Amino acid sequence: MTTPKFILDLREKVGHDLLWLTGITGVVLDDAERVLLVRRADTGRWSLPAGILEPGEQPAPALLREIQEETAVEAEIVRLVSIDTLPPGSYPNGDQVQFLDLCFSCRPVRGEARVNDDENLEVAWFPLDDLPDLSEIRLASIAHALKADDQPLYTGRPY
Repeated sequence: MTTPKFILDLREKVGHDLLWLTGITGVVLDDAERVLLVRRADTGRWSLPAGILEPGEQPAPALLREIQEETAVEAEIVRLVSIDTLPPGSYPNGDQVQFLDLCFSCRPVRGEARVNDDENLEVAWFPLDDLPDLSEIRLASIAHALKADDQPLYTGRPY
């Protein structure tokens, strides 16, 4: 699992204490109404392609980079779906985190979906009516990406 250098540097100072980070998440939907999912190596769970915004990065290009790095799929941004403060969480090594998550709806442009890094065990397209077990947070992200309203959700949602 690749951890950005700026986080490793911070962890040297704060140990496993809670870090406030900016996350970026993509709901990549194709023309067949399938969503692109990754099965994470750290938890074994299916999720949306996502990453951590690094210092100086812009959210949309960073997300497109993450999607390509994780899945080999090149995508384009359709719109901002939501801005959410996610619940605090922890990684298997004990690192505590909480994310301000910027979620974008995206569409694939080119590339065949496959595992393209060491962060994921599997990559696959799933029909919206046959999704694997996903967290409530990620199911809500997909639901918001499917809404016709093009205004992003700015307020918290129940989890």
